[in-house]
Amino acid sequence: MYEVELKLRADHDRVRKRLAAHEATSLGDVYQEDVYYDAPHRAFEETDEALRIRRESDDDDSATTRLTYKGPLVEAASKTRIERETAVADHEAMVGILDGLGFTPAATVEKHRERFSCGEYTVALDTVTDLGEFVEVEREVAAETDIEPARDGARALLSELGCDPDAQIRTSYLGQLIEHSSGTTADDSR
Repeated sequence: MYEVELKLRADHDRVRKRLAAHEATSLGDVYQEDVYYDAPHRAFEETDEALRIRRESDDDDSATTRLTYKGPLVEAASKTRIERETAVADHEAMVGILDGLGFTPAATVEKHRERFSCGEYTVALDTVTDLGEFVEVEREVAAETDIEPARDGARALLSELGCDPDAQIRTSYLGQLIEHSSGTTADDSR
């Protein structure tokens, strides 16, 4: 499965108004804590991969945990990559398994996410701790031949939401936090 994603900085109030005009369906708000891991057998920074455990909770304080592998970016025009994800029944057990295998926590990304369904796309309004407000438009596709049309559709939707798709950011929140904390401008796409 390919995750086709475009992300950029955006004023949430302005985008919310445009989402309402588009009759987008709210999918609710969640708090996400993403812990990214370094591998003992290869450097994810060099291979452009990522492994994370995401703990997500909603307003009812019910929490879920998911383990996600993100492969290298597959194109230069978006943040498209192969993504494999599965539910985890026991968060602490998963942390213990990774620890036992030599994986070590590298960084944590915390964010509040408002989610909307807009046609075939999911729109997320993210407020990321220490980074600010972003909008992400994404869609999953099964075949590599579907990436370009999905990306073009995401660009069109961003324009309809009053955003400039040419202002997209290909650096992940993790990469941006690393840049922010080190004061450098690296191109870490994890």
